[in-house]
Amino acid sequence: MLHDRPYMRTGEFRTHKPMWMILIIINVVCFALQLINSAFLHIPIKYFALSPAGITNGYIWQFLTFQFLHGDFMHLLMNMFFGIWMFGRYIEERLGGKSFLKLYLLSGFAGGLLQVTLGFIVPQHFGGGTIGASAGTFGLVAAFCALDPRAEIRLFFILPMRAKHLLYLILGIAFFFTIVPTNSVIAHAAHLGGALFALGYIRWGILSSFSLPKIRFRREPRREYVKAVPIKPAPAKKPRSVTEEELPPEEFISQEVDPILDKISAQGIHSLTERERKILEAARKKMSKH
Repeated sequence: MLHDRPYMRTGEFRTHKPMWMILIIINVVCFALQLINSAFLHIPIKYFALSPAGITNGYIWQFLTFQFLHGDFMHLLMNMFFGIWMFGRYIEERLGGKSFLKLYLLSGFAGGLLQVTLGFIVPQHFGGGTIGASAGTFGLVAAFCALDPRAEIRLFFILPMRAKHLLYLILGIAFFFTIVPTNSVIAHAAHLGGALFALGYIRWGILSSFSLPKIRFRREPRREYVKAVPIKPAPAKKPRSVTEEELPPEEFISQEVDPILDKISAQGIHSLTERERKILEAARKKMSKH
């Protein structure tokens, strides 16, 4: 009953690199390949940057590849540090690695879709090529603000601000420069599309065919974080302490183990507390004896 579930197999609790770290590594490697290409190969970036011309030519892969290209080192650093590192860690801890990756990539896709759609409509302002992880990282920022709207962060490490106010700020800037476009190299429409998708992801659990978690927008107690983003969510109320010896095996599994397995399925194995991990390990050892 338990041993056939992947969570109970030996070695399942070995430490793995979190998804946010894997994304940073992939982006850094892609940037290094860009530098190599510029110096030696000279493959035109137009095949991988998102653009109306590319989509017209059938380069559908651009909706993915543009998210892993960057214009320069500062562009890469801003997205990796202020986006994935600061906010991605918290989002992955709340949603689990699989849902975190879906949120990130689909936010990037949604942002790219809005950008390229406007490129077909208003080519003089949105018709150029688009690169960067900003659509996905804006999705992470919006998701954080939706999950913990009362959290206090420090903008640029100085200005204290509630997360919900940061959300209003980034949406306002992105929306303004989308409807009043300039010739800036910043893809404001992509930022807006990524943030709006993430809000829908968190608030309504849209695209249920992708098995997205239906998490409701809720207010949480105010918490302050010196480095802009919390590392751990608010601790949940501890359930009554129950040990394996206090319950018969059948009741121990049904009352203690099954709810934990359901939690893993819904939120990912990274969401488990230390007590829940110990219960699963005890159950696994018990089943291995049989």
